[in-house]
Amino acid sequence: MSITAAMVKELREKTGAGMMDCKGALKETDGDMEAAVDWLRTKGLAKAAKKAGRVAAEGLVGVASNGASAAVVELNSETDFVARNEGFQALIAGVSKAALEVNGDVEALAAASFPGSDKTVEGEIKEAIATIGENMSLRRTAAVSVSKGAVASYVHGAIADNMGKIGVLVGLESDGDAEALAAFGRKIAMHIAATNPLALNVDELDADVVERERQIFAEQARESGKPENIIEKMVEGRLRKFYEEVTLVKQAFVVDPDKTVEEAVEAFAKELGSPVKLVAFVRYALGEGIEKEESDFAAEVAAAVGS
Repeated sequence: MSITAAMVKELREKTGAGMMDCKGALKETDGDMEAAVDWLRTKGLAKAAKKAGRVAAEGLVGVASNGASAAVVELNSETDFVARNEGFQALIAGVSKAALEVNGDVEALAAASFPGSDKTVEGEIKEAIATIGENMSLRRTAAVSVSKGAVASYVHGAIADNMGKIGVLVGLESDGDAEALAAFGRKIAMHIAATNPLALNVDELDADVVERERQIFAEQARESGKPENIIEKMVEGRLRKFYEEVTLVKQAFVVDPDKTVEEAVEAFAKELGSPVKLVAFVRYALGEGIEKEESDFAAEVAAAVGS
């Protein structure tokens, strides 16, 4: 019987077991879902299931690099306290290193070998869940690489080397000195951590985002009672301002606000004596987009006393 991704997903949701273990269980049981659940329980691979329903929105963002390429990962836990656990920090350091080999594919990362271990990344995470006692989730990974030049990284709110609350990667292509490129790239990465641009340039902006802003600006302009030809010019002017605020190359460079990032790159290229192209960036902020459960501490205490 063919094992589909939907079947693997369903089994993961039922048991909290790892993706590769679920796939193996379904193969062993010819796709019988209930038999696969029992198989996982028999093997002790569903031991983390009771923790799988708890929201994991804390944790750490980690980065790793080897000069011309770098990777960033987000590994979530339930509480901020776990992020200060040396075992958890060693875990994300290993996961970040493994991410260098998978080019931004989170499923491939889960199945990859954990450095210095006979387990996969997913296996190491499962073991950490059992040891530390909190649900954990390998949420995402991304990578940036250049054929020549440097990929710089920066971690904001670092609590240990290369791990913290925000991780940024910046790719610069150039034939110039790699160390100088990395140092300048780090300044851009710090800028990105502070300003959180939506895209590298206007061409890379989501078309739906641009259209939504255009409609908002048009409605605002119409309220002024101006004729349509004037409204069109007003909208274009506001869109230009919007681009300056949300695209990296058009933003005022935080290190030198008199220049845009684009102009700062051009000035640096002249100093370096070699053309420099800003090709890509990635910014991960811990927990962004995860809906956290709101806890009512007083209600929890009252419930505990009542029981």
